[in-house]
Amino acid sequence: MKEFFVRDAAQQENKVVTTSFVVSNKQIKSKKSGEPYLDLTLMDRTGTIQAKMWDNVEECAYSFEQDDFVKVKGLINKYNQRWQLTIHKIRKVNDSEIDFSDYLPKTSKDIDELWRTLGEFVASIANPFLRQLLEMFMADTEFARSYRNAPAAKTLHHAFIGGLLDHVVSLFRSCDLVARNYEFINRDLLLTGAFLHDIGKVHELSYARSFSYTTEGQLLGHMIIELEMLHSKLAQIPDFPPQLKILIEHLIISHHGQYEFGSPKLPMFPEALMLHYLDDLDSKMEAMRAQFERDAELDSPWTAYNSALARPLLNTCKFLNSAQPAEVNAEVIEASTE
Repeated sequence: MKEFFVRDAAQQENKVVTTSFVVSNKQIKSKKSGEPYLDLTLMDRTGTIQAKMWDNVEECAYSFEQDDFVKVKGLINKYNQRWQLTIHKIRKVNDSEIDFSDYLPKTSKDIDELWRTLGEFVASIANPFLRQLLEMFMADTEFARSYRNAPAAKTLHHAFIGGLLDHVVSLFRSCDLVARNYEFINRDLLLTGAFLHDIGKVHELSYARSFSYTTEGQLLGHMIIELEMLHSKLAQIPDFPPQLKILIEHLIISHHGQYEFGSPKLPMFPEALMLHYLDDLDSKMEAMRAQFERDAELDSPWTAYNSALARPLLNTCKFLNSAQPAEVNAEVIEASTE
């Protein structure tokens, strides 16, 4: 049983803890003296913590790698208003010594309920070809297992087990609501795009130990993978309308919205444009929610600098409940101008 979680840091400030983590990032750097030190990002299901090891580094620096499980002994302290672990001892641990469920963050929502909601939306699609296509994906046992468990991204948004499903169900709800306000929107096509726009993440991302990219993900990216997955299923549907096929393909390859964000094409019809903006909105709202959760311990309503959104964020609930005027931490201002 894991003895200490990242969420427990406030209760252990300036105390030495002994616990285990998965190494999500490992770097060997040099001090001014030229001696090496370890700069690590350690993770469990409640979050990540930066860790430094300053002494006796040569003895253990190459005894473990990124994505390994390690047991550490070290001091919990704060640096730049962030929890940090100063490591005294570290060793690699075998898989048999750990419980995998302790190490990867997971959606707080009920995955079975999310899956049922997804199925209800799919069942509401009137177009028989589009509904059949999505039902084939849902009936694919291997795909369904991955779709229920995959994160939606490595770090930017919904970066947790069940994150992809959580994101898509949220996106379905937004698509369903906003489509009602624009009578010329094809709801069936929009929902199909929402279901398929990130299916390649099940192969692009690895999430057995920590969140990282697979070789397939690195070389191809999720959009190319998605087109291959789509074509495999379409081959099993006789007489699938070629016009619908082209529209679905465009929904997939244009959903990032801009060339600089990796989109091969800009959205060129209403459902594609709406999918891009609602997808972007959902990812940014989740990024904000997660930042507020990470910075819940801070007294200030201002969060640390969020690199994904390129700004510090104001937690309006904290701000409205605070009697003192909010001030942005000077370190946050400096980070935002770099």
